[in-house]
Order: sequence, then C-alpha cells, then structure tokens
Amino acid sequence: MRRGMGTSVYQLRDEMDRLFNGFFPTAARAASMVNGRSFPAINVWEDGDNLFAEAEVPGLKSEQLEISVVGDELTVKGSREIAEGAEHKYHRRERGAGEFTRMIQLPSEVDADRVSAKLENGVLLITLPKAEKAKPRKIQVNVG
Repeated sequence: MRRGMGTSVYQLRDEMDRLFNGFFPTAARAASMVNGRSFPAINVWEDGDNLFAEAEVPGLKSEQLEISVVGDELTVKGSREIAEGAEHKYHRRERGAGEFTRMIQLPSEVDADRVSAKLENGVLLITLPKAEKAKPRKIQVNVG
C-alpha cells in the first residue's frame, strides 16, 4: 500500500499516464479512433442472465463486421470504405474510413458459444449470455 509522501508521487504519475495516453494513443487504441473518438461507439448493459452490447456502425453490412469473445473481452472489428475516385471532390470529410478494432472489457465472463448478433438500421446489437459461474446465485439459508 502506498503511504505518506510516496502517495502523492504515485497519484501524480497515474494522472500523467492518463494525460499522455489521451494525447498519444497506442497503436491498438489509434486503430479504433475516428476523428479522435472511439469507433464504434458502444453501450454495454445487463439483465440477470445476459450482457448486451450495442454499437453504432452506420453504413456497414454484416459481412464487413467480425465479432469475437474470449473470456470477458469483446472485440468488434470491421472495415468501412468511402468511395474514392476522380469523380469525388470532397469539401468536407468527417466520416472515417478503413479498418477498425474495438476491444471492450466486459463486467463478467460470457458463454461464447451462445453469443448472437443482429444488425438493424446501422445499430449492431450483441447478446452475450453470462457464463454460469458469472450468474448470481440465490443461496438458501437453513434454519438450524
């Protein structure tokens, strides 16, 4: 445990790490950035038996996406193309193009064999059933 004067030094180092990571993203993090934002934007929530991940992937088709789950880590990979050519003269280009990879640490392990995904209107909904060991268990209290 950090104590005394050392505590403030470690806190300062942690804050500096966060600051520099924001300005100088790693190659893996940079691959998931579009215009300085993580892409795709992902929400994660849960009910009793499942986790759900919802990603915004406008303009992508299911064959352009690859989803994988290992333990408690979800990876969404894909590629978005923007038409190139002499007939296109862009005046503004904010939509990112190219390959992306987004890795999300899930709050619990999931049953990878039962994961399913649905793409509708540019929104990817991934249903991630929790692994049995990750589900809450009700414990019977016996009267002694």
